Amino acid sequence: MTRLLVIDDEHGIRSALRQVFEYEGHEVRVAEDGHKGLRMAADFNPDVIFLDVKMPGIDGLEVLEKLREQDRSSIVVMISGHGTIDTAVHATRKGAYDFLEKPLDTDRLLVTLRRALELRGLTQSVIDLRNQIESRYEIVGTSYPIRQVLERTERVGPTEARVLVTGENGTGKELVARAIHRLSPRAGGPFVEVNCAAIPSELIESALFGHLKGSFTGAVADHAGKFEQAHGGTLFLDEVGDMSPQAQAKVLRALEQGVISRVGGKKSIEVDVRIVAATNKDLEHEISGGAFREDLYYRLNVVPIHMPPLRDRRDDVPMLVQHFTDLMLSRDGLSPRSFETAAIERLQNLPWPGNVRELRNTVERLLILSPGDTVRLEDVDMLAGERPSGSRLEGHLFSSDKFSDFKDGAERAFINRKLQEHDWNVAETARRIDMPRSNLYKKIEKYGLIRDS
Repeated sequence: MTRLLVIDDEHGIRSALRQVFEYEGHEVRVAEDGHKGLRMAADFNPDVIFLDVKMPGIDGLEVLEKLREQDRSSIVVMISGHGTIDTAVHATRKGAYDFLEKPLDTDRLLVTLRRALELRGLTQSVIDLRNQIESRYEIVGTSYPIRQVLERTERVGPTEARVLVTGENGTGKELVARAIHRLSPRAGGPFVEVNCAAIPSELIESALFGHLKGSFTGAVADHAGKFEQAHGGTLFLDEVGDMSPQAQAKVLRALEQGVISRVGGKKSIEVDVRIVAATNKDLEHEISGGAFREDLYYRLNVVPIHMPPLRDRRDDVPMLVQHFTDLMLSRDGLSPRSFETAAIERLQNLPWPGNVRELRNTVERLLILSPGDTVRLEDVDMLAGERPSGSRLEGHLFSSDKFSDFKDGAERAFINRKLQEHDWNVAETARRIDMPRSNLYKKIEKYGLIRDS
C-alpha cells in the first residue's frame, strides 16, 4: 500500500486530504506542524509528502530542506494558500516535485499524486538497477591478497588521490576502479571508462579530449571527449600503458593544469576529474624503453593497488563460483543449480591463465550445458577445458593425419591462447608474439577465432 504524509497546520486541509487519499486506497498519516512532520517522515518513510508552505514555528521551505537532507529521494509536493511564482521557484530549487495552490482541486491533486508515484516507482527501479549493476562489479573473496586490495581501496576511495591498478588481464582491475568511485565524494558523478588499447593511436587523442568539426577527415560534428564526459566524476584509463606518446603528453597537461583542448581547437576547457588508471604492463620497464613517460607515471601512481592473479587466491574460488552462479541464475531465469564439492575442488586446482574472467565464463558454460540440477566433477572435466591443455591438447593435435593439419592446429591453439591471455587486445598480442598486426588479423580470420563473451 502506498504511504502518504500530509503536513499542514489547517485541520480542514489535513482532514480533506486524508479522506480523498484513503478513498483512493492509500495509507495516510497527518502532522500539524513541521517538527512533528519531520519525526513522522523518519518513522513512516512515506512515498509522497504533501507539505504546506506557511506554518507557525518552522515553515514549509525549511521543512523541505530537512526532508531532503534525511532522504534525497523523497518526493515532496508543496501546497500554499498564498503562493507566488517566486515561492514556487524557490521550492523547486530546494527539491520540491510540484507546487499546488489552495483551494486544492481534487482532479489536479490526484493527477499530481499519480505522476509522483510513477516517478517514485521509476526512482526505485533505478535504485534496484544500480544495485544489480553494483553486484556485477562486486569484489568477491576473503583470501589475504584480496583483503589487502579491499583495505587499500577503502582507504583511498574517499580521497581525491590518483590510483594506478596493476595486474594481469582478467583479474578485475575495473572492479577496483568502480569501487573507488563508489566510495568517493564523486559517487554521484559519472564513471567514464576508456580502453586505451582498444582505440587506434591516431584516434586516442580525439577519444580522450574531443574534437571540433572538420579537424580531421570524418569529424562531421563537434565531439566531447572522455575528460569532458567525466567532469565531476571519475575517469578510468584502462590499459594506460598502450597510450601513444602524444596522448600521454596531453594527459600530463590535463593532470597538471586541469585543462584540456579539443583536437583542432585552441580554447582551453577546464575539467574536474579523478583519474584511476590500470595496466597489465610493467610501466617501469616501459619507461626504460622509452615507451612511457616517467613524469606521467609518477602523476598516476600516487597510490598503487595490485590485483593478484587467481592462482594466488585459490581459496576464493568457491565464493566466486557461488557469486557467479547467483548472478547468472538471476539474470537468465534458470532453475536453481549447485556445484558438488568435488567439482569446486577441481575448479580450484585448474591453472586459470585468464584469471577471474575465465572462471566466470567457465561457470556460465557449466550452468548452461551441464545436465541435471547439480554440476558434477565429470561435467567440469568435460566442459571446463573447452580450451585443450596439456596431454589433451597433445592428443587433439596428434589426431591430425597430415602435417599441414597438425601445423594449422598448433598455430590456431597458440594464437587463441595468446589472444585470451591478453584479453583479445590484438595490438598487444601481436607485439608479444612478435607478429605484424595485419598478419594476426589474417590468422584470426583464417581460423575463425571468436572472442569468448
